[in-house]
Amino acid sequence: MSADPTAERADRSDAATVNDVDLWFDTGDALPGDTGLEPIHDREYRVRAYRLSADTILIRGAVRDQKPPGLYISHDPDPVTVHHMVVELEVTFPALEIQRAEVVFETFPHDTCGSITDHYRALEGLSIARGFSSRVRELFGGPRGCTHTTALLLAMGPVAVQCAWSMRCWDNDPGDVPTLRIGSADGSLGEAWKMNANTCHEWAEDGGVAYAQASRGEPWGVPVFLRDRVAALGVDTGLVE
Repeated sequence: MSADPTAERADRSDAATVNDVDLWFDTGDALPGDTGLEPIHDREYRVRAYRLSADTILIRGAVRDQKPPGLYISHDPDPVTVHHMVVELEVTFPALEIQRAEVVFETFPHDTCGSITDHYRALEGLSIARGFSSRVRELFGGPRGCTHTTALLLAMGPVAVQCAWSMRCWDNDPGDVPTLRIGSADGSLGEAWKMNANTCHEWAEDGGVAYAQASRGEPWGVPVFLRDRVAALGVDTGLVE
């Protein structure tokens, strides 16, 4: 796998250091509490993306299946990892095409499981944006690939689109005080919104509220997930309703 690309951000003024990744993100449990329930399986997907350069994104993903202590071997005090697959994709920006794909099997049930990993190099040259999920199913679905790796790839695809927003935010001037970096200077989404067309009900061409607003060139306003932060940091956007 590639070297840690976060080193180039050593001059970042945030409290987190480049090596303290857990301080950059909320890594707490995303599931609701399960007190009183008897767990029998745990599947975890984790996808993290990095800016390698102005025109390259690195997307790393992992899927891990675990069984609780004592389930597969009685009186075993430790959990058992059944599957652990890691995928690394280097993606061009803004084209969002995969230029390098690597799959590593860390934990697996069969001696020959790893024989399929090189097949995933067929990802190279594909767009990870529109049509990616369909192409992944065609190339690697069912007996044509590893079920767990293919499921992970389907979870990684949408991250590339989210990264497009991140890359554009990166290029926006942070200023000397907290500033909203999403969108254009006039509060609109510019042309970037078009990649979201027909991706969900909000962005449906035939009635999606977000689609209609963006296509009219109206200011986007502050996304719901940012409103509390904007208020807490005293960000003056001129767009908050």
